[in-house]
Amino acid sequence: MARNTPGSTGPTNRTPQPLPRQRTAGDFAKAFFAFLALAGLLLAVPLALSTQGWPLPHGMPSFDMVQQQITVDTFVNILICVVWLAWAQFAACVLVEVKAAVSGVGMPSHIPGAGPSQMLARQLIAALLLVSATAASFAPGIAQFGQSLESTHKPTVAAAQQAPGVGVAQQAQAAVASQADAQAHAEQANAKTGTEGATKFYRISPPEGRHHDSLWEIAQRHLGDGRRYKEIYQLNKDRMQPDGTKLSEASLIRPGWIMEMPADAHGGEVVQMPDQAPSVSEQVRHQIDEYAKSGNHQEQPAQHQGGSRGDNPTAQISVPEQRLPNAPTTGSGAGSGAVAEAPSQSSDSGLGLSAALIGAPLLAAGILGALGRRRRMVLWQSAMTAVAGRRGMEPPVPTGDEADVHDALLVGADPDAVRFLDLALRGLSSSLGGESRPLPVVYAAWLTDDDLHLQLAQPSGTPPAPWELGQDQTFWRLERSAVATYEGIDPESSAAPYPGLVSLGTRDDARLLLNLEAVPGLVALTGADPDRAAVLSSVAAELATNGWSDRMTVTVVGFGAELSPLAPTRLRHLGSVDELIETLGAEIGQRRSALGAAGHDSVLTGRTGPAQQTRWAPHLVLVADEPTADEATALAELTADSGRLGIGCLIGAGSAGQLPGATWDLEITGEGRLLAPLLGLELDAQLLPQAQHEAVVRLFADAAPEGDGPEPARPFLVDITEQGRPAVYARLVGPYEIIGLDTPDSERSALLHEALALLLLHREGVHPRVLASAMWPRGVTPEVCDALIERLRLWLGTDEDGSARLRTDSTGRLTLAPSVVSDLDVLRSLHHEATEGRGARRASVRERLLTDALGLVRGPLLADRTEGRYTWLTHEIIDTQLPLLVADVALALSAHHLEQEHPEKAIAALRAAVSGSSADERLWNEMLRATHATGDEARLRELAADLTVRGGDRGVPPRTEALLDELLPGWRGGVAAAG
Repeated sequence: MARNTPGSTGPTNRTPQPLPRQRTAGDFAKAFFAFLALAGLLLAVPLALSTQGWPLPHGMPSFDMVQQQITVDTFVNILICVVWLAWAQFAACVLVEVKAAVSGVGMPSHIPGAGPSQMLARQLIAALLLVSATAASFAPGIAQFGQSLESTHKPTVAAAQQAPGVGVAQQAQAAVASQADAQAHAEQANAKTGTEGATKFYRISPPEGRHHDSLWEIAQRHLGDGRRYKEIYQLNKDRMQPDGTKLSEASLIRPGWIMEMPADAHGGEVVQMPDQAPSVSEQVRHQIDEYAKSGNHQEQPAQHQGGSRGDNPTAQISVPEQRLPNAPTTGSGAGSGAVAEAPSQSSDSGLGLSAALIGAPLLAAGILGALGRRRRMVLWQSAMTAVAGRRGMEPPVPTGDEADVHDALLVGADPDAVRFLDLALRGLSSSLGGESRPLPVVYAAWLTDDDLHLQLAQPSGTPPAPWELGQDQTFWRLERSAVATYEGIDPESSAAPYPGLVSLGTRDDARLLLNLEAVPGLVALTGADPDRAAVLSSVAAELATNGWSDRMTVTVVGFGAELSPLAPTRLRHLGSVDELIETLGAEIGQRRSALGAAGHDSVLTGRTGPAQQTRWAPHLVLVADEPTADEATALAELTADSGRLGIGCLIGAGSAGQLPGATWDLEITGEGRLLAPLLGLELDAQLLPQAQHEAVVRLFADAAPEGDGPEPARPFLVDITEQGRPAVYARLVGPYEIIGLDTPDSERSALLHEALALLLLHREGVHPRVLASAMWPRGVTPEVCDALIERLRLWLGTDEDGSARLRTDSTGRLTLAPSVVSDLDVLRSLHHEATEGRGARRASVRERLLTDALGLVRGPLLADRTEGRYTWLTHEIIDTQLPLLVADVALALSAHHLEQEHPEKAIAALRAAVSGSSADERLWNEMLRATHATGDEARLRELAADLTVRGGDRGVPPRTEALLDELLPGWRGGVAAAG
């Protein structure tokens, strides 16, 4: 049975270990000396101290007493007090350890500052209890304490570490030999079963104290060899138990279960039916009779456990059975998608868009978010430093493969699913922390369009509302509609509990996210090189950019150095496995020490409650090249308890054979199927093929070009003369208005207006599938999308020459005719003409153009848009571009007015821009110069005080501070006096 104590967060022990029941003379000797030591420390010490008299003063200390010279008696009394305190601390440690040993409730409480004393108390009590009934269950706790709280979910290679000098290779040989012995025993048992008519059963008894039964110990008692537990497992696997559950793991058995036993089983607790039927109660006899009807499992051969695992049964990852009645049966599963049908992973989806990216909604949303952040950062940096003439300009427009991949990302991205997953997990962490409950170990998550299922390593009680139990005790489920409970949750106060979750693929309408951080050891990935590379690239890109993680380190080895721009603070590259082993060894040692010092049994403990500020960020390792046998052995030994340390490793194992020491094996096929028979998995794999991988990398490189990178895109310029009056004019900067078109039907008005706004913001063209995914984030059929495009074409009409104002270019993208113009187009054109055209030569023309441009700004973009629509704006960078463009116009106009010695007009222009771009340091610095030009020092001091208040705890920016030192020496004193 599971050996985790109630409330434990670790998964069950996958490898039952033999616990000695025969006490040796050495055990009794140790117990005797431990008793003497405890008696001496607990009784003899206080008796000896009591003979020295009362060490403390008999009255309250006075000031004169403190000033007296310290005598020998005083010093001895101080030592006596110290010894009394040490004895009291040790006595408390003994009480805590005894209580924990007797009650069986988890690890003993930690006595502050009593590390050595508590360790000594634990060792003495363990030695004393070694000959008692509770010793078998207490001994593992001692081993764990001595090994810095070693994990309870070690794979086979972890067990090898407990025997000095035994490596993984020898352990594998021993495991194979053990399996052969067990099969031989099974054959003998089956032979006896064939000759004897009676069948033997064993009923699992409730735990006594701290002791829980296990198949190993049952086999040890009743078959004479604990290694024969696999025979019992095979006889009873997947048979319905009296409580309605089934035996699915050899390490998970429950009180009240019935176990059919091999024919040679012996012992008083074994019941032979029907011979011994009268010796048991009627209830038990009835349970045995019903259980005996559940199948002839004794005739089934033992299933191969694979490779070197021997006696290491592997946990199944089950597909959640619970679905809402209206759950869709098509689509990519939690993906947006522009169409209802799910495209194949192995081919393009049509019109040049990658099906792999369209079918990866979480990955696409992460990449788009990271790309947007990178573009915004570059725009701000170029604006602050005025480099490359890019202030207020567009970033490079993707072309060719990059354009196709960018469109595929836009179609596939599902930011709502990312937000749901993030809120659900953070909310769960917050709720459990509020109840002082630990986070359960989660092996996997299944995300559908309607709900989220967490598959736990073991039952962890009732989940906090609004979570509910799923199909069994190991599933926690949350409906998407119920996540509103967690709206407004502060990410700073609720740590991301499972940052290691990463998408592997889909099955039916569910998307599987494997928690790499929780895997108890290495995960091996086999398959052809290109297929493995596509899986690893997908995993690396999603881990680097996902939105449900806080701090994290993703180390890629043998590939992916070019992926670092996706997340420079998360992703790092190492050149070889040797370098990884050296780095990982040092980190694992530090993590073990840190966990021990903090009193945590795993990193999950540190992510809830008072200690969550440490966050215990995970470290996930992805290795592309198959390591050598020695390297694999070293990695397996290092990561034996990686699950509790927050370290996960996915290792490429080539196309032939298994990776020595791997806990889980995954296989990627040439058809894009991800297989894991021992885990019960078969998925449509999530991939990032080489061509799309390279295009994504180029998108990030083009966003921040170095040297001879692509030129920034020139803005779409319109004729700003009277002759260039447009046929259709849309006002986007502020409330949305359209001039030159009839008002469409009220039912379709909002949709047509939104589609037109998207096209106006992308004069380079919009792919029809991008348009569809923007209008219908939850997906739509191609017929509905085509109907919208046709209605939009009819609404916009034709120009005087008969050409349609909505057109399709050579790549199949939708574009607008030059006669359809927005105020944003005019704003860009006015700024360009004022700074690079006629206005650059004539001051009066520059002033008029810039004043007209600033007059177009009526508020934020699409200020009156309907809530719930225009969600595609989250993928845009217009929220950064527009304020920078307005600031550029105001700065140019202010500079013109200062040249003309009109500081008040300069201040007015700057104030008009500050309202929409209050964070732009350039505007405030120019405001200081303009205010200084007025000669009003009191007004300048008032502005300096205002800037100080705006800076808050961060203070005044360095450039602004230097400018104030120049314009207003001694300003700090004035600000302090004002404060």
